Amino acid sequence: MTHDSPPLRSRAATRKRRRLYAVLSGAVMLAIAAVLVLTAFEDSIVFFYSPTDLAEKQAGRDPVKPDQLLRVGGLVEEDSVKTAADGVTKLFTVTDLKNTLRVSFKGILPDLFREGQGIVSSGSLGPDGIFVATEVLAKHDETYMPPEVADALKRAGEWKGDEEKEKTQ
Repeated sequence: MTHDSPPLRSRAATRKRRRLYAVLSGAVMLAIAAVLVLTAFEDSIVFFYSPTDLAEKQAGRDPVKPDQLLRVGGLVEEDSVKTAADGVTKLFTVTDLKNTLRVSFKGILPDLFREGQGIVSSGSLGPDGIFVATEVLAKHDETYMPPEVADALKRAGEWKGDEEKEKTQ
């Protein structure tokens, strides 16, 4: 008597297949978790730009979206600080000595905010190209320069921080 039924699968092959399914489902779950985490962080990530970086990005293929939160830093340009007609909004220009960016800030500027000093502003780029700041941070002593601003000035070839430190010593 012969049976025409298919041969039985071995137990080892069944265990291997279950293990493979478990590994594959674990990998899929990890991939889904990674996508969810990156999507959640996308809104809270804030990029730093110098005026030159921002100008290059706006001229490129992937410009900054109008409501995208970002940070801009540089030096407050001399004779650029003005008060708008409402008496509350401050208008000034930030430069990295290569390019400039107009900034609008509604509120009280920090006590250490001055022309010719380094600042970092958080906010978004308006449709008119003016950066609308929600926060302005100024340097805290005479030798401090925000690291992002110092790096942007170094890239532009305009950094004089190390030379000034040597003169004062």
